Amino acid sequence: MRIPASRREQGERMLRSGLSRDCVALLAGALPALAFPAPSLWWLAYVGLVPWLLLIRSAGTGRRAALDGWLGGIGYLIAVHHWLMPSLHVFIVVLAALLGLLWAPWGLLVFRILRGPVSVAAAAAAIVVVPCGWLMIELVRSWQGLGGPWGLLGASQWEVAPALRVASVGGVWLVSLLVVAVNTAVALLFVAAAARTVAVVGISVCALAVGAMAQWAPRPEQSGVARIAVVQPGLITGPDSVGRRLAVGERLTRSLAGRDLDLVVWGESSVGVDLSRHPDVTARIAALSRRVGADVLVNMDARQTDGSRRAGIFKSAVLVGPGGLTGQRYDKMRLVPFGEYIPARSVLGWATSLGKAAGEDRLRGTHQVTMSLPGAAGGKGLRIGPLICFESAFPDMSRSLTRDGAQLLVAQSSTSTFQHSWAPEQHASLGALRAAENGRPMVHATLTGVSAVYGPQGERIGAPLGTDTSGAAVFDVPLASGTTLFVRLGDWPVQGAAVVLVAFCAFEGVRSLRRRDRVGPAGAKGDAAPVIASGGGPAGRSGP
Repeated sequence: MRIPASRREQGERMLRSGLSRDCVALLAGALPALAFPAPSLWWLAYVGLVPWLLLIRSAGTGRRAALDGWLGGIGYLIAVHHWLMPSLHVFIVVLAALLGLLWAPWGLLVFRILRGPVSVAAAAAAIVVVPCGWLMIELVRSWQGLGGPWGLLGASQWEVAPALRVASVGGVWLVSLLVVAVNTAVALLFVAAAARTVAVVGISVCALAVGAMAQWAPRPEQSGVARIAVVQPGLITGPDSVGRRLAVGERLTRSLAGRDLDLVVWGESSVGVDLSRHPDVTARIAALSRRVGADVLVNMDARQTDGSRRAGIFKSAVLVGPGGLTGQRYDKMRLVPFGEYIPARSVLGWATSLGKAAGEDRLRGTHQVTMSLPGAAGGKGLRIGPLICFESAFPDMSRSLTRDGAQLLVAQSSTSTFQHSWAPEQHASLGALRAAENGRPMVHATLTGVSAVYGPQGERIGAPLGTDTSGAAVFDVPLASGTTLFVRLGDWPVQGAAVVLVAFCAFEGVRSLRRRDRVGPAGAKGDAAPVIASGGGPAGRSGP
């Protein structure tokens, strides 16, 4: 179908207009957010970047392409994290503008490869190099100080079984790489006839690679079943909400008596006092442990003292048995920026006046911990690896716990601040990725929903507890042995992407020097577009 010339010219005029193009760039960057929960249009991830790629290709200059990349990055970040607005207000725009700068070099990279008539060599390079550039963005912004790895594109595929198999080979990084590669190939279908064959081949190679990994990648082998209960009190607000939440948690736990449990898991901040200094509360939870016949993993959000005698507010996963505290405790290591601490508080402390930013910085734990349940899993014992809140977004943390012998990953969370947004579903979905990456089941237990359990291949176990639920649920969780390739090899897709980008930059640099030497000073002002990017044609022309 050919677009009428008048409409095509009208569209070209709109894209030449600075403000109109800026708006289009923001919307193009925001589009892939619909692939994440709650919309969960997972298939959109494979074409959602195409409008953005084509917009960057149409930029007349490298500066405009970098601007398109930056604006699209802002749109992406705001769309994926829009539920933070009640807490951060206008500050979310400032953060998105700063982090969006990571996409400016990517926009320049896309423009350099895709501008002008695209040759076969340029098309082949684009399918490899453009995804590698995207992966570097995800790597940098995954640093905890920049907000952590929330909204990685590959995480949108949490309910797609073949994608979960890919995650077991190269983590969420490899899923992101393949998703962007497919987007790039689809964009090439609209660019030039010479590129279309390469695009079809590229899509076919991606499909074959996924099929091969799904068929031959090591699979976890079932090694037993653990019976895990999740207690979700539901949304409790108003005066003495901490005390009332504890009371509801106790009532729900008592209802689990006689269910032959191995572990009961409460959500993040389920206890508002330091149990070591409140023996009465500890005794109540120990009585619950005796009643249900299983240890209870609670989460303290209170002023405490850690092993090094540091005093302050910690968020801690604490195991309570029939006799009281077992001595097994994990202090949260990676805190939520602005939610649990203010980065550079002396400079940015004013953020507390705009929203619900942390009034006092929480203290960090120093090391990860695996906990032992000697009598669980039919007397064979069970080792669990606790994570707190958005630590479940970090692939390296769950991998480290698995390498340390954890047989079950447990994330305690609370998203009550964002109860009626996309956040609870987004957070719960991360458990599927972590389970598949490590070949270990994962329990995601929250105060107010969504609580969910996933098997060793990322498959959902039982029905989740939604945000409208106050209750307790029991899950028969399959345990697994064996090691996935991701656990063995780690973040190899990121390392490979870095090597590809270094090689590409070196190749482009050497060729640029050779062309400059060949043309000479007199021709320096009129350099033709790089052959790999344009097939030797004028930089401003578009392909058929």
